[in-house]
Amino acid sequence: MNVSQCFKVGSRLVCGALVACILVAPFQSLAKDRQLENDLDEAFKAGELDGLHSVLVLHRGKTLAERYYPGKDERWGAHLGVRQPDAASLHDLRSVTKSITGLLYGIALSEGLVPGIDQSLVAQFPEYPDLAADPARGRMLVRHALSMKLGTEWNEDLPYTDPRNSEIAMERSSDRYRFVLDRPMVKEPGNWWDYNGGATAIIGRLIAKGAKMPIDEYAKRKLFAPLGIEKFEWIKGGDGVPSTASGLRMNIHDLAKIGRLVLNDGVWHGRRIVPADWLKVSFTPHAHLHSGIRYGFFWWLAPEGSPPTWVAGIGNGGQRLMVSPNGELVVAVFAGNYNKPDAWKVPVKVIAEFVVPAVRGK
Repeated sequence: MNVSQCFKVGSRLVCGALVACILVAPFQSLAKDRQLENDLDEAFKAGELDGLHSVLVLHRGKTLAERYYPGKDERWGAHLGVRQPDAASLHDLRSVTKSITGLLYGIALSEGLVPGIDQSLVAQFPEYPDLAADPARGRMLVRHALSMKLGTEWNEDLPYTDPRNSEIAMERSSDRYRFVLDRPMVKEPGNWWDYNGGATAIIGRLIAKGAKMPIDEYAKRKLFAPLGIEKFEWIKGGDGVPSTASGLRMNIHDLAKIGRLVLNDGVWHGRRIVPADWLKVSFTPHAHLHSGIRYGFFWWLAPEGSPPTWVAGIGNGGQRLMVSPNGELVVAVFAGNYNKPDAWKVPVKVIAEFVVPAVRGK
């Protein structure tokens, strides 16, 4: 695997070949792999996995590897010092939050609480009649928010410590939704992909508005509680609104439950949680990026396969949730390399150089 094939997403890089080497053929069922765990331990001690906090690898419902390492950590930008994580430790998901928000929209849609994906986006915000009167802006659809193809000016290339970063500016604005919706139009909606945390904020607002409750409460009732996820934190911005772009904190086992749910086509212990048709449309490529990687509805998709050979949630600092349906594999990674341009290297190395060879060799 060539880990140099990467592209920029906001102020971080994502490997375009991310797990492209995941096998298409089903993996063999494995018991816990002590050699894999030992190899991860040795690599961490040797400084090859700097910043890695936690790794959990599941295959066919079995734990293949589970490791925890000490390191500096943050809570949504606030330094926590050096911590020793364990199975119960809450950790920032950062932009993996977007992928979970996408699942929630599908649940809300099945309940008739939110507009269909081909409805006008600004029409859902009658409090901004001036925006609705703009013909170009009126062509923005819900699907364009879900696929980050709004066509508006948005810049997350700057560090998330920089107030000029569009997501940070949104968080500091007096009205986050107006801030997102009235950005200057620079492209025709649907014709251009641009990484946009504001799009997730808009989708989060539609869920909360339709459900008549904050999104964290809706998530607890409709997604987390059914999965047995009891402890989580959804950090709120200065306006008291949970950040759907990056605010979720969970432990690694609970994040892996989200992966298992996806792997099981939205069914958990015989109960349908997420509609299968929503997962299908979410994992359909809606944008083809220059690296070859694809983007669905708030999920990153493998460069190949229909359905994709893997789907992933990716977050600042090295957070990953990777699901390979054909391989019946779920990999969750937590790391603390926040705002570092090479933060992608640790999760990619864990998956490509440790997990995949371990599975292939069995």
